[in-house]
Amino acid sequence: MKDYIEERALEIAKYIISEKATVRQAAGVFGVSKSTVHKDVTERLPKINPLIASMVKEVLEQNKAERHIRGGKATKMKYKAVND
Repeated sequence: MKDYIEERALEIAKYIISEKATVRQAAGVFGVSKSTVHKDVTERLPKINPLIASMVKEVLEQNKAERHIRGGKATKMKYKAVND
């Protein structure tokens, strides 16, 4: 694996952990696709640093558990803006 890919995977992981960020948010900040972020943190990171990989996995699982709530809030705000 190339050095810059390992560095990117670690930087993305640190960002996700510190900000409790979603894959989509991390992709926007680092200017890469969601697929790249997902591959970095689920496939490449465990080979580089298993401890950080497990911490990222916890954050992503929490985000996954909360996503239905975020979607409901977004829909509520959308219709509130339309009706005002």
